[in-house]
Amino acid sequence: MRKAEILMQGQRAGVLEERDRGYAFTYDPAYLETAGAAAISLSLPLQAETFEDKRLFPFFDGLIPEGWLLEIAEQTWKLDPRDRMGLLLTCCRDCIGAVSVMALETGDE
Repeated sequence: MRKAEILMQGQRAGVLEERDRGYAFTYDPAYLETAGAAAISLSLPLQAETFEDKRLFPFFDGLIPEGWLLEIAEQTWKLDPRDRMGLLLTCCRDCIGAVSVMALETGDE
């Protein structure tokens, strides 16, 4: 099981987990209480309950580079193009926009 800390403008917004049967995203309770907190996506509105899906959420999948940039990442880091979580963790630390993805060690939160 792999986990990622999701940052919104540098602030911890939540945790994305790859589980045996899919994915889960949970907003950080402290982030939800922050004045002016914004949802990371319209498809992932602010809520305390965990979002779950069998596939990587489209918002996160959309952060992964495409085309020639993806090919360079795959060749440079020897990544499997079907491993969407691996691509997200490797390629999306410094995305264009407000959201960043940082790998978490298993057991950290």
